[in-house]
Amino acid sequence: MNIKVKSIDSIRCLAMDAVQKANSGHPGTPMALAPLAYTLWMDHLHFNPKNPKWFNRDRFILSNGHASLLQYSILYLCGYAISLNDIKDFRQWYSTTPGHPELGLTPGIETTTGPLGQGLMNAVGMAMAEAHLCSIFNREEKLIDHYTYVFCSDGDLMEGASHEACSLAGHLALGKLICVFDNNDITIEGKATLSCNDNIAKRFESYHWHVEIVEDGNDTDAISRAFSLAKEVTHQPSIIILKTHIGYGSPNKQDTPEAHGSPLGVEEIKLTKEFYGWPDNESFLVPEEVIEHMAQKVVDGQLLEAEWNSKLENYRKKYPQLAQELTNYLTQYLPDGWDQDVPVYLPSDGPMATREISADFINAVADRVPWLLGGSADLEPSTLTMIKTSGYFGKDNYQNRNIAFGIREHGMCGASTGMALHGGLRPYAATFFIFTDYARPAIRLACIMKIPVIYVMTHDSIGLGEDGTTHQPIEQLASFRAMPNMCLIRPADANEASQAWKYALTKKDGPTMLVLSRQKLPIFDRTVYSSETGLLRGAYVLSPEEGALKVILIGTGSEVQLALEVQENLKNQGIEARVVSMPSWDLFRKQPKSYQDKILPPHCKARLAIEAGAPQGWEEWVGENGHVLGISIFGASAPAKELFKHYGFTAENIIRKVMKMIDE
Repeated sequence: MNIKVKSIDSIRCLAMDAVQKANSGHPGTPMALAPLAYTLWMDHLHFNPKNPKWFNRDRFILSNGHASLLQYSILYLCGYAISLNDIKDFRQWYSTTPGHPELGLTPGIETTTGPLGQGLMNAVGMAMAEAHLCSIFNREEKLIDHYTYVFCSDGDLMEGASHEACSLAGHLALGKLICVFDNNDITIEGKATLSCNDNIAKRFESYHWHVEIVEDGNDTDAISRAFSLAKEVTHQPSIIILKTHIGYGSPNKQDTPEAHGSPLGVEEIKLTKEFYGWPDNESFLVPEEVIEHMAQKVVDGQLLEAEWNSKLENYRKKYPQLAQELTNYLTQYLPDGWDQDVPVYLPSDGPMATREISADFINAVADRVPWLLGGSADLEPSTLTMIKTSGYFGKDNYQNRNIAFGIREHGMCGASTGMALHGGLRPYAATFFIFTDYARPAIRLACIMKIPVIYVMTHDSIGLGEDGTTHQPIEQLASFRAMPNMCLIRPADANEASQAWKYALTKKDGPTMLVLSRQKLPIFDRTVYSSETGLLRGAYVLSPEEGALKVILIGTGSEVQLALEVQENLKNQGIEARVVSMPSWDLFRKQPKSYQDKILPPHCKARLAIEAGAPQGWEEWVGENGHVLGISIFGASAPAKELFKHYGFTAENIIRKVMKMIDE
């Protein structure tokens, strides 16, 4: 048995043994794809196991993340900081080898995968980032020059997300994106043809991809040739369609669904190892010669990085200004005065929709924050997210910063995560707030990974008016507030909206969602109301009471102006009310209790939250004696003013509720 075969079979046997020990997992795909992984890592992938974050490394994404043991095993054998004990502890509470790859937990993992199609979308974003940075920084010598590789399955390609991502990648001619499709014709329920008989080659040709077909998943020479040919194609992304056998070598479970998602069983593992010619009396066996053979990648990787560092040093000498700019991109440096052109808005400037303020902000900072880029899901005339000093990102000019994602909300948000993961860029993704329903899985994964994508979500309520039920978000505010690591901000006026954008640009530990109005809102007079927006603390007293506090009115977004109107009416009736603007629950939760109690004094039990959305969650702030004026049914098609009146968002209705609450 030669060293290549021994190395490949080591990966296969580690997968079988780890799944068996955990009594949980997916052994079949690692067994099938071991030759592919070996060929990529040993012959084509550029990486440094001793520095997994080396910037010019090739990126690898396992979109079919259920095959995580394939990646853990190859990373271990190639010298990453993963031990054999980590493989043995697969799927255990304390281990760094979870059921699906997780960013930040296991060295060498580029993104969290598992929900099918997500890794593909991330990979497209990474390739977009590489293309953009190449166009800015490369000169006669290619300082930034790496590939993005992604493995995917039948499930990835059946998910609609893959269509969005791959269509976009082909349109953008991302020639350094290389995908391998594990064509094993097996899904959980049976043969893939039970539910799908797509011609994958023609499908990807229609996306303008280069297609290679390899008929034998064990033919490492053919696999290597396919990678080489794919790398020669510079004007198209490439897909290698690789015919494999799930559970390869298992006498009774090869090419069956049983090899997919459960242990093979002790007897079947024994028989499979006999097929490989592998000793069956020891689990987790890795021959010493395999360790020595694959450890060469540590030396290779260090040499690759050393060569690149030398290239970088020469680049610094030749192009000192560009080198400093590259550092600024990678650190996302904000220079002094970066926000000096952001307007401070006066009441006479209004009324203005907060989506308009977002547009002002983007263009006020764009030239000083060159690492900011993004776009919209074919809604820019409504979301107003165009960087006016730049054109559209595309195959003819990857240097441009406006991205036309097309009507691909899911692909947009998945690719934005990929751009942020790549490093060097801060992407924003924009659409109508209601269409987050199309993008939620990608947004959720950005939250899991704490990736600082900025989501610009406009048309935030029934205030969008005549487009009606299908376009009016009702439950979306509550659902995203319930999503861990999401900082949702719904500003009430122009100056709050500017502060929200400032916060989003400085935040590096998770995504920010800016929920903005279509309709114009008054700009609060900061000589009358709070002189500071207080947005960075999540909530603040916009308009205090003048006497003994009787009731607290809490609002977000467009409803804050209504709270101010109610406060004035109550004052005329001898009732002192406080108006609290609470643009962000997340930021307010992070404040010390002393500040929270200052804004919402515990002794004042009469509290009313006012928000044109589902009331769930407001109990945290109004308490058991407080009330919420929200919307628990879907919207309707009518002018915005009529809708607010119909749903009870009037001063008269709120005053009645306050009086009843006080009487209680």
